[in-house]
Amino acid sequence: MRLTFHGAAGDVTGSCHLVEANGRRILVDCGMFQGGRELDEENAGDFGFDPRSVDLLLLTHAHLDHCGRIPLLVKRGFAGEIICTQATRDLTRLVLLDSARLHQEEARRQHRHGLGGQPLYDTLDVMDSLDRFGRTATCGHQMDLGDGIVADWHDAGHILGSASVSLAITSRGGTKRILFSGDIGPQNRLLLTGPRPPSGMDVVVMESTYGDRDHRSMESSVSEFLAAIRHTLERGGNVIIPTFALERAQELLFVLREARVAGKLPPSLPVFLDSPMAISATQIYRRHPDDLKPELAVQLGQGHDPFALPDLHFVEEASESMALNAVRSGAVIMAGSGMCTGGRVRHHLRHNLGHADCSVVFVGFAARGTLARIIIDGAQSVKLFGDTVPVRAQIHTINGFSAHAGRSGLMDWHRRTGSPEVTFLVHGEDAARASLADGLGKTRIEQPVLHQRYDL
Repeated sequence: MRLTFHGAAGDVTGSCHLVEANGRRILVDCGMFQGGRELDEENAGDFGFDPRSVDLLLLTHAHLDHCGRIPLLVKRGFAGEIICTQATRDLTRLVLLDSARLHQEEARRQHRHGLGGQPLYDTLDVMDSLDRFGRTATCGHQMDLGDGIVADWHDAGHILGSASVSLAITSRGGTKRILFSGDIGPQNRLLLTGPRPPSGMDVVVMESTYGDRDHRSMESSVSEFLAAIRHTLERGGNVIIPTFALERAQELLFVLREARVAGKLPPSLPVFLDSPMAISATQIYRRHPDDLKPELAVQLGQGHDPFALPDLHFVEEASESMALNAVRSGAVIMAGSGMCTGGRVRHHLRHNLGHADCSVVFVGFAARGTLARIIIDGAQSVKLFGDTVPVRAQIHTINGFSAHAGRSGLMDWHRRTGSPEVTFLVHGEDAARASLADGLGKTRIEQPVLHQRYDL
């Protein structure tokens, strides 16, 4: 059996791992590299393998850094089957169509400035890739992939439909069990149950995004979040929340609803969800109650919407988004993208960052090179649409909402997999990987670099 790492090896994005066994080539995830613009070339570059030679793609979840290069994979010749859970399929369709739109808009912008260039892929490429989705996986149910390989999906507790994927590979030398974590969620989530890894694994490939630190508790994070909103309203400013469309937006709507019911926020507080993708994702969450916590599934079954609150405005049209520029105080504006690499949030930052009465509240991970990370690291000013914008707004970073497990949760997840012979740490910056490696105990630890190959 051979294992090669073609992404998220020494970095947090671009997850893409190739398993070769029993004459089969199986890809686990095919994600986009995210961060600074220098990664555009890396996304358009060679995969490190021939897409035509891959038999199957097993997808852990719908985040762009795990699924974002699937249309390019198909465009370059992949003709195999893509397998994932139903919720992941629904969300991936949404994510990829939005990604294609952004690539096409960027290509048009470059043409207007005489720079040339083509989109990484377009809407037709996405539709072609969606045709490759085949069987639907269900957590806890095995699936025979043929040639002595059996796959199983296990709840990862990260976003709706997310799963870790295990492969039992049987050959003349016996059976070897390998587990790909995907992204691992924390135990205490607002909407989802915690991760449930299998035991008895021989090889583990696991994420390490927060391998060097733990998050604040969800309770204290919610308190800090609500306090940031109240203090901003007292100053007379707006609250801008760069929001990931999947999971984070739905969690924050749930928190705001619960806070309004409990009287912890003003009775009339306009909340704008300025993200067509987040709006559509919220509808998908409502379609999959069985993937939510049981009590939320019961609420939905009884007609009570956990994501609805008074004075919530879904902002879908660009003209409606532009109209928010005239709102100078008293509003909560949630907009994508979470790392501020694109999307409508950049316009809201342009109009609010320079005002000391406003706040920007970051509630998720920000990769190196992203605008979010630059602001979080204390920049005095930033470039937005060619203008230099001073950073005078209050900046809040609340990491307890993270959909990733912290260091303690990662170590607990690993313990539950058994006593693997070898553990590969991926999807983390080098400092986080090194710290987690020190805490994992007796297992042999490998920290692969891009395109590194291992024979197992």
